[in-house]
Amino acid sequence: MINIEFKSIRELIKAFPDEQTCINHLEQLRWNGNVVSPFDETSKVYKTARGYKCKNTGKYFNVRTQTLFDNTKIELQTWFIAIYLVTAHKKGISSLQLGRDLNITQKSAWFMLQRIRNCFGIDAAETDPNNDNKLGGSGVVVEVDETAVGGKAKNMTKGKRVKMAENRYSNKTVVVGIIERGSNLRLHAVKQGDFIPDIVRANVDSQSVLMTDTANTYLAVGKEYAYHETVDHVKKEYTKDKVYYTNTIEGCFSLFDRMVIGIYHYVSPKHMQMYANEFSFRFNSRKNTECNRFNLISKLH
Repeated sequence: MINIEFKSIRELIKAFPDEQTCINHLEQLRWNGNVVSPFDETSKVYKTARGYKCKNTGKYFNVRTQTLFDNTKIELQTWFIAIYLVTAHKKGISSLQLGRDLNITQKSAWFMLQRIRNCFGIDAAETDPNNDNKLGGSGVVVEVDETAVGGKAKNMTKGKRVKMAENRYSNKTVVVGIIERGSNLRLHAVKQGDFIPDIVRANVDSQSVLMTDTANTYLAVGKEYAYHETVDHVKKEYTKDKVYYTNTIEGCFSLFDRMVIGIYHYVSPKHMQMYANEFSFRFNSRKNTECNRFNLISKLH
């Protein structure tokens, strides 16, 4: 059983004062007293001076192998503090700030952040239409909307402003948000070739109550759901019968924008999905304790 609890960085450092205590914690999280080879789950495992050895493959491994800590010389205590900071900060933390907090280079901090962000993909929006891990269900309201993340026209060069006049998304990344009321959020950064109705189909159970605005994007796909209700923002309509609205997903977009603008300032389309996953993870685990969020990320690989 894992009974280590902490509510602050101070308590975390006291709980994991050296490398061995960190290793012991990770082994408990990952294997719970029964070491399993990452190369062959059916193989016997031997304890050696180099760590562990997989009998069937002859390969050596340790608790870092095939995890976010793999092939790095950074001490586990430093990793633990980084995970705590990234998961505890409501709007995230920049690589520059993380580097200062850990007394490491910005390059190392960026590397650590990217490794940690790779773990956030567990809640990424699905694109497979046959995906059975969908949000919603019979009688459950699921809100869907989209936002455009990017710079403001007034801050752009004249050439970019002209392109913006022709296409308001030319310098922005469209992010589709899907939230089951009272439950989880998924964000999907739209890439070239993505079809938004397909994203909706892949993420929302057909028995759900689909809640959107009146954009043409959702009118046809809405007919595939048990019930589809809309609000017309152009007519300043924001709620119907105190039940039908998209205020929940719009509130999430507001927090997401604050994260991008306030902490990272700019996110390229190439990396937008990783930041969207980071925000979704933080939102979906908002009711967890800092310790539980830390353990969840630490054991993912």
